[in-house]
Amino acid sequence: MLLLKLAFRNILRQRRRTILTVLSMTGGYILCCLSFSLTEGSYKNVIRIFTMDHTGHIQIHRDDYLQRPKVFKGIDDTPQQRQEILSQPGVHSIAPRVFAPALAYAGTRNTPVQIVGIEPQLEKTTSRLFDKVNQGQYFDVNLNADGYYSAMLGMGVAESLQIKIGDELILISQGADGSIANDIYIVTALVGTRNSWDRNKVYLPLSVAQEFLSFYGKVHQYSLLLADESAVDSTTQSLTTALPTLTINPWMQVEATFYNSMEADKRGNRFTLLIIVFIVFIGVLNTVLMSVLERTREFGVLKAIGSRPGTIAGLILIETMMLAVMSLLVGVVIAAPIIAWFALRGIALPDPIDMGGIEFGFMTGEFSVGVFAWPMLLIMAFAIAVSIPPGIRAARVSPTRAMGSF
Repeated sequence: MLLLKLAFRNILRQRRRTILTVLSMTGGYILCCLSFSLTEGSYKNVIRIFTMDHTGHIQIHRDDYLQRPKVFKGIDDTPQQRQEILSQPGVHSIAPRVFAPALAYAGTRNTPVQIVGIEPQLEKTTSRLFDKVNQGQYFDVNLNADGYYSAMLGMGVAESLQIKIGDELILISQGADGSIANDIYIVTALVGTRNSWDRNKVYLPLSVAQEFLSFYGKVHQYSLLLADESAVDSTTQSLTTALPTLTINPWMQVEATFYNSMEADKRGNRFTLLIIVFIVFIGVLNTVLMSVLERTREFGVLKAIGSRPGTIAGLILIETMMLAVMSLLVGVVIAAPIIAWFALRGIALPDPIDMGGIEFGFMTGEFSVGVFAWPMLLIMAFAIAVSIPPGIRAARVSPTRAMGSF
């Protein structure tokens, strides 16, 4: 208690130095919070858009289909299978899909495409496909008046074939049983942009794609969307236990290149943040050292009357920690409304950033306990670190020399 009173008195006595130190540490804390918020918020937004675009949070396949996709590697698609997956904790929705390479024709033009068979209604709950329809209407499983099924095209396919809404599309592929698959469809919608992930896709209703590929009652993939995106690992483990004959892959494995590049970028940002905080606390260290030098006579008196070196070092540590706490309190008050604004509104980027074929036009922040807590722990750790050298110097001061100093 005596050390606390003495430390508080010294802080009040050196008002100018105290104000400068508090301002320096407060600025470092606000910068840490803002950087951490923008980094975490932006990456979570990237993950949210990326998983909603096509991957989902978890994918289920048969055997090694993810590494070596073959049209005959299918999962038996039954109501019981779907219900068992949906009954797992955290699973919000499921989208069965069928994939196959094909050659698309329109008039005298042709282009390679990838067929994607989906259930229109389930796909709405799992991905953003419905929102990405920019021309025409989202399809259904019914035949049109002329007896043709509907198809939706990626913009890259539409531009290559110079095809528009209402035109006929011919698809040729190989069926799962080795037969030649071919049929005619009517284009009802165009999806995405010429740079998006689905630019070379042709979407068909699931039952239509199964019939086209002679792949009755089977799918290549279940794409799952979770209620909580942070529960990917735990849900993957529960699904692996419940479905031992199938392969469960979280989105981090499905898009390993994207995930690894994102993690490397996050590590780089954190290292940059550490450098910034280190530079801030070099100034704080200089301030504390100057304070110790100016109070050499005071420390000499304390040692002369019997104070132990550990007590003097503890006094320096307490003063520095008190300054850090004051800075953090001021920093939280200032940083909270700023971070809340970034989390609610965000910043519109002048040029959208393309990541994996997906464009991100906004940088948003995250408002959470971690955004304030981690920089707080970082500041406190640096405050303890910078108090050690001055504390050692003050503890080793010679009373004889100190009493003769000015």
